Amino acid sequence: MGNTERNTFVKTAIINATISLLSEKPFDAISISDITGAAEVSRNSFYRNYADKEAILKEHIFNLLEQWDYDYNHTRKTDQDSEMYGSFFAHLKDNSDFYLLLRERNLFHLFREVYLEKYGPKPEQDNLSAYVVAFVQNGMLGWIDEWVNRGMQETAESMAQLLSSNGIK
Repeated sequence: MGNTERNTFVKTAIINATISLLSEKPFDAISISDITGAAEVSRNSFYRNYADKEAILKEHIFNLLEQWDYDYNHTRKTDQDSEMYGSFFAHLKDNSDFYLLLRERNLFHLFREVYLEKYGPKPEQDNLSAYVVAFVQNGMLGWIDEWVNRGMQETAESMAQLLSSNGIK
């Protein structure tokens, strides 16, 4: 196994161990030793890849969003926002165990941070564009946040339809 493969293996083991431990106990009760023990990796391997425990979850969220981006951009049929909303809510629903676990452990703020880093306004945008992006993405986050807080009761299709039928095309 080369360095890249070994590093990917270590990171995957750390992420999986952290999520598994998170399903058993609160985040604050999970130590780095718990994670490295469950992942069967050294503390050096942990700190080579992550500054802290939150960084693990943020990377996993980022990876999930990257995978959604890739899948959506390779399967979309139209440029309509309703298709994108449906696809994104389907992604959230497909990964509901993880996202609901974040909510249950009061860690959904990590999703919000990663989401806005990825899709929010960028410094290179002109002011008006940045304001529009901030408005749209924070509005979308509001829908996502409330849906997750209510246990993701509606289907992804229902959420896309609700957005589209309420003026967000």
